[in-house]
Amino acid sequence: MREIEFIATNEDNGKRIRTFLKGKGFSSTLITRLKYTENRITKNGVFARTIDTLQAGDAVKVCIQNRGHMPAPLKADVEVCYEDEDVLVLNKPPHMPVHESHSHIGDTLSNFVAYHLQGEDNAFRAVYRLDRDTSGLVLVAKHELAASKLAGKVDKHYDALVSGEMPPSGTVDLPIARYGDSIIQRCVDPDGERSVTHFETLRQYDGYAFIRCVLQTGRTHQIRVHMAHLGHPLLGDSLYGGDCSRITRQALHCSDITFIHPVTDETVHLECPYPEDMARLLS
Repeated sequence: MREIEFIATNEDNGKRIRTFLKGKGFSSTLITRLKYTENRITKNGVFARTIDTLQAGDAVKVCIQNRGHMPAPLKADVEVCYEDEDVLVLNKPPHMPVHESHSHIGDTLSNFVAYHLQGEDNAFRAVYRLDRDTSGLVLVAKHELAASKLAGKVDKHYDALVSGEMPPSGTVDLPIARYGDSIIQRCVDPDGERSVTHFETLRQYDGYAFIRCVLQTGRTHQIRVHMAHLGHPLLGDSLYGGDCSRITRQALHCSDITFIHPVTDETVHLECPYPEDMARLLS
């Protein structure tokens, strides 16, 4: 359970607690669940209703129950880059899925989080996901408020190694859709969803380039599809025609993230190192 206390200011005079909490990022669903649970919302230490009003200086405390179910725990070599009562940031290794599926049970990042948080009543809430073979930072929310406030609000940089010689920078604005009847593969398709990738070339090597990408949209395989369509598939990306002689998985890494902390409102910026396979090609 997570207890969070807020202090009302002069701007909150006369506000109902429901309105006050919505302004703090609480969803209507979460507020409704809290109001029907005894002592989940208090004002100055006394049980409060969501229709009660506030005055400057009032202390509103909310107790958020970490509802949900964790998968089976897995002890694994996963680096914890940052952790507090509200969020957890991990450096996901390549070849590890984020979530369990019919083909991956017990060997995912969610299983490691279950191991790491053993003894805590919680659920696995990844704010975003990375492909199985993509490495890098994954942000996990520890409760519903954090998940709600962070959804779609994390700035991410993806670093990639792509075939050929790249221009200094550019933007790819091409729609993406499923490729035929494939469940996995995607392609550029005029009838697809708008997809925008901005890139900057950081270094040119002999036969490949090191680029940094920022996604304006977040489609499945977006960077991989856009680069392949340009004729510069990611090294190691066998699904989209990449050269697999140098690396055995797509050379894609979520290298840094920036987000506003869901409780403190402070800006958090984190970076993580490249795994050995990409670091070798960057040396």
